Amino acid sequence: MNNLIKNCQKLLEAYETGQLGQTVMPEDSNPKHFGSKEERLCYFTLPMALNYQRNSYKLWEAALKTHKNSKTRLVFDIAQASKMNDEDLRVILLKYKLALQPNKHIKTWQTISKTILENWGSLKQLIVDADNDFLRLQQIVQKKHKKGFPYLSGPKIFNYWSFILTEYGKIKLKNAEYIEIAPDTHVIKCSIKLGLISGIEAEKITREELSGRWRRALSGSGINPIVMHPPLWFWSRNGFKYKL
Repeated sequence: MNNLIKNCQKLLEAYETGQLGQTVMPEDSNPKHFGSKEERLCYFTLPMALNYQRNSYKLWEAALKTHKNSKTRLVFDIAQASKMNDEDLRVILLKYKLALQPNKHIKTWQTISKTILENWGSLKQLIVDADNDFLRLQQIVQKKHKKGFPYLSGPKIFNYWSFILTEYGKIKLKNAEYIEIAPDTHVIKCSIKLGLISGIEAEKITREELSGRWRRALSGSGINPIVMHPPLWFWSRNGFKYKL
């Protein structure tokens, strides 16, 4: 077993036992109890499409405030969100700063809601039609209906959303081992520290290439690449205080 895999196992254990420091995920800002499975899935899907170059903790805090208010919660119902006019949807999404961009974010939320409603009727049915299979879901969202899933269909966010579906949406996906790690700034820093890439490589390697390198490095280890995202994220975010 090479050092990278040994260190990944140590980080996973440190994450699970609280040795990495603060490990409250942004998505932990959630109602805990939902009225239905569909509501749970929408809660962990629609805000994800607005998570671009912003503080994830503030995004999910805003999502929780929006859900707690009975007058604004309806945006997590794709049927309701789809039929709302732009201005009414804008007022609700801006109220707690769930949306930050008054036009683009509103359009994104509405487009995804309409795509799901018109093609499957519900998010739950979309996953059923994909046979609870990550690879089939990938074909639907990233290829066949890509334009209908703005930002959510991007490689980084799609893989991370799929992970959130399994962790928080309580969806068991087949072929979950193919969910790629999402290389953000923290994952890149960890990749250098673990010796997967050099500092020079980090400046020119694409996110897709780095995801591929993680997959090859973990092949046969029993560790799914995406499972490494939280421990790596917190290890870096907490200043690498945990020593391997």
